[in-house]
Amino acid sequence: MSHRSFEFTHALCRMPAVSVTDGLRAHDQGDPDPLTFAAEHGAYVAALREAGCVVNVLPADEAFPDSVFIEDPALVLNGTAIVLRPGAQTRLGEAAALRPSLMEYMNNVIDLETSGYVDGGDILCTDDRVLLGLSARTNVQGAQDLRPIVEGLGYRLEVLQTPPEILHFKTESSLLDEATVLATPALAASGAFNGLNVIETVEGEEAAANAIRVNAHVFLSAGFLKTADKLQKAGYSVKILNTSQAALVDGGLSCMSLRYSR
Repeated sequence: MSHRSFEFTHALCRMPAVSVTDGLRAHDQGDPDPLTFAAEHGAYVAALREAGCVVNVLPADEAFPDSVFIEDPALVLNGTAIVLRPGAQTRLGEAAALRPSLMEYMNNVIDLETSGYVDGGDILCTDDRVLLGLSARTNVQGAQDLRPIVEGLGYRLEVLQTPPEILHFKTESSLLDEATVLATPALAASGAFNGLNVIETVEGEEAAANAIRVNAHVFLSAGFLKTADKLQKAGYSVKILNTSQAALVDGGLSCMSLRYSR
């Protein structure tokens, strides 16, 4: 049986721009180094290919410092791309800039027509559900306007409230398989994952929750040895990747690719 929620044939990525030094961040821990970021991104793309994905890498877009985080302006369900409306003002133009590439690589493209906002980083997909966490970047109007599109593609949209101290729903959660998520204790306690099994990150390793399952492997950011061990003991094949530069601009593993099957 194919589990479309974590089995992928393709991925779309975008090279980090030199202007990533101007990227958004909730807390300033210094600017990312563009050369180091490019090297970490290259390792990430290589890991996607090793996991079985055909990866197309778009050139850097210097006009948008955060454009390496390609998952935020679009959502892909069953090979159909939905062009979203990111909730940060500096990122509003990213969706239109990405659209021609979505037309090229996806089976179909649908535009989210809304006066609201939806960020891809707030969306976690299972085999039949789209979990959407309201946040500073995703609001009720955006969720309401997204609903008919998601339901038209055969999914059920569940709108949840992300705790206010969490930037994105997927900052603190990720899908491990069709019935299991990895989440921080704080997000797990919010009741967002009814009907799903939850493996919680180890105390002090909350940032490990932004992982991605790609075919047979779970990609996990470096530096979270106890959570990695917990996942391995649960039977998952863990691939460790450095995301030190993405983390400086509030990014992680999930947001650096659009993963899909066609």
